[in-house]
Amino acid sequence: MEVRIGIDIGSSTTKIVAFDNDKMLEPMVVRADTQVASLYGAFGQYLYENSLELSDVEGVYITGVGSKYVNKPVYDCPTYKVDEFVATGTGGYYLTDKKEVIVISMGTGSFFVKVTENEMKHLGGVGLGGGTICGLATVMLNTGDFNEIAAMSEKGDVSEIDLRIADLSKEKLPGLALDVTASNFAKADAQAKPEDLAAGIVHMVLENICQTGILASVNMGIKDYILIGGLTKFFECRQITGAFKSLWDVDISIPEYSDFATAIGAVIARDQAQEIK
Repeated sequence: MEVRIGIDIGSSTTKIVAFDNDKMLEPMVVRADTQVASLYGAFGQYLYENSLELSDVEGVYITGVGSKYVNKPVYDCPTYKVDEFVATGTGGYYLTDKKEVIVISMGTGSFFVKVTENEMKHLGGVGLGGGTICGLATVMLNTGDFNEIAAMSEKGDVSEIDLRIADLSKEKLPGLALDVTASNFAKADAQAKPEDLAAGIVHMVLENICQTGILASVNMGIKDYILIGGLTKFFECRQITGAFKSLWDVDISIPEYSDFATAIGAVIARDQAQEIK
């Protein structure tokens, strides 16, 4: 067996996948206090749960912000670093059947990558993401726990927090449906329910990430967008993508394994990797 392992070391989680030839094994996500601890914990746990030995590992391909802390081979296995933008673009493209696509990566922060059959280009980013959601929730809701925030937001009513076009006009405006957000948090007050505030936080971050990604690529003629990263697990993502399809005349999809796209891309883009000696 010759297994190639891809590891995306983020600021709060580490995601790991493996390919046995062209077959992808079940991925895994691990949380730890430090990136290095998360890397080694994820690697060891993954080998154990998949009944793999170190001798089965052909190569370890690491990427993500935490990869900068890794300066020696992982457990003496051949170890390589892959640029995060390359891994993200490659992984997103692997998960779609489109010939050209804008990959919107939503992690602690967010960035955008244009990918076609002949080109990959980093379009920039925005300082909104999971870090924003957890930080605002810590201040406003006394919790920074991702799962708790998600559960609260699902029970909330964002129309109690955001000002919508329907609040300003009884009739649909040209190009704007009545449920389009006019101003995030414009209706919030001191009596707002925690669940509604959670919904407002999540919607504000997700909406603005998607909208920025579309604006960053609006003149490129690409109509297909793919969302990847941990924030795709928020149920609101699918609500927002539906609204944006009509608002911007684009197609936004969330593929299976969306939160593991960068780890997948690290393996797929191995020909662009640099070996750690």
